Amino acid sequence: MPPSPSHHPRAHAGLLLAALLGLLVGLLPGLTAQAGAAPPASEPPAGAAAAAAGTFRNPLNSGPDPFMTNWKGNYYLTTTQGGSIKMWRSPSLGTLAAADPVTVWTDTDPSRNRNIWAPEFYRFGDRWYLYYTADDGVDEHHRLYVLESERDDPAGPYHFKAKLAPPNHANDFAIDAGILQLGGRLYLAYSGLNQYQHNGLNIAPMSNPYTVSGDAVAINAAGGCPEVREGPEFLYRGGRVWMTYSACDTGKPDYQVWMMSMPLTADPLVPGNWQQHQGAVFSRADDRGVFGPGHHAFFQSPDGTEDWIVYHAKTTSVNTYGNRTTRAQKFTWRADGTPDFGRPLAMGATQDLPSGDPGSGNYWINDDGRSSGAGGVTYSGAWNSGSGCATQCFWGDDHWSDRAGATATFSFTGTRISLLSVKDTGNGYAAVSIDGGPEQRVDFHNAIRVGEAVQYTSPRLANGAHTLRVRVTGEHNAQSGASFVSIDRAEVYTN
Repeated sequence: MPPSPSHHPRAHAGLLLAALLGLLVGLLPGLTAQAGAAPPASEPPAGAAAAAAGTFRNPLNSGPDPFMTNWKGNYYLTTTQGGSIKMWRSPSLGTLAAADPVTVWTDTDPSRNRNIWAPEFYRFGDRWYLYYTADDGVDEHHRLYVLESERDDPAGPYHFKAKLAPPNHANDFAIDAGILQLGGRLYLAYSGLNQYQHNGLNIAPMSNPYTVSGDAVAINAAGGCPEVREGPEFLYRGGRVWMTYSACDTGKPDYQVWMMSMPLTADPLVPGNWQQHQGAVFSRADDRGVFGPGHHAFFQSPDGTEDWIVYHAKTTSVNTYGNRTTRAQKFTWRADGTPDFGRPLAMGATQDLPSGDPGSGNYWINDDGRSSGAGGVTYSGAWNSGSGCATQCFWGDDHWSDRAGATATFSFTGTRISLLSVKDTGNGYAAVSIDGGPEQRVDFHNAIRVGEAVQYTSPRLANGAHTLRVRVTGEHNAQSGASFVSIDRAEVYTN
């Protein structure tokens, strides 16, 4: 893409200046890829096509605050949607991004049907309990609630079960419920008002999955910023329980994960039992274009041999609550028994699917025509290309044009295709069509520049050969400074 004022994202350049800058940037050499990042465009991975059936690429979802589990042959994922709770289900991690959501909860009660955040679901007995945060439209009125499934299915249906409120915080702000399971007992961990932060960590006892049975205690947890401790999650290993949580405001690029732990035999309601681990355990990776990684959860591979973290992160260093997308990667354990989350991988980095995952056959098509499967892309009209978008693009390069009538046509074999590319302050409308059918108008503009955003996902198609055409319209909305359309990555789904 032309370098939209990527260091000053709200500035607008003129059409001619943007085009000239784009051409100049296109002549610059691509950045050297770091370990785990998308490789430079001159070095496609050896055997990429052969490995495609066992790989996937992020994002898994365009929403933030993910929670996921694998149960009876399917992954189940929820993310914050605002007005409802939706769940995505897929047998493979590779096809989760193309799964159709099921709405598992909406509410007509005006005290709790707005700003529905951070749903999490757990199985106790033969029922599932779905914990979430909601308010009446006023942020300070956020409270915690729990639903109960009507059968043994994480996708519901659900009915409202209870409000969760420790007696000493009955009318206080509370978000981000997480359930600690220890010694046959349950505890509600959450972020809310305490003497340390407005959004501080609290833990309260529970007598069953839907009843808080005592006061909450406040945990004085460290973090990279003073204002927020939220999203507590738990790991159990080596005789210890590990409480990980996110620190800093989630809009900041420095949003990050910190950690405390204690012996499994200790009382979690005694704050002094929690040992603080110094420093962030998962944080921004500027060289990979990853900012604000956090609000995470944990899940295991289908065969139970691998541990994975699912989290949200952004592709921009701008302080924003937008552009938070769901991603996943495997983590390991150090010899001293502590979890090693490593560094967040670049968006679009190709990863092996979790062990025991049946595979999806997904593959990618890059904007330069290379592909890890049966596909490619051709162009007509005037297009620019180059590596100026660096970590905000798959393989560090893209094509862009503002010339009305210019087209990019993807040929692919499969059942569905998604387009991912830069959204920018100088982007305009594209007309997208499948197999020569009706065009759909797609706006590539965004108020700040972000990378590898999902621009379009096709309807489900009969398995076979198809084409997708992107036509530059030369038009843009009133907030945009130009009419560019970016072509970067296509993700093809084959089942």
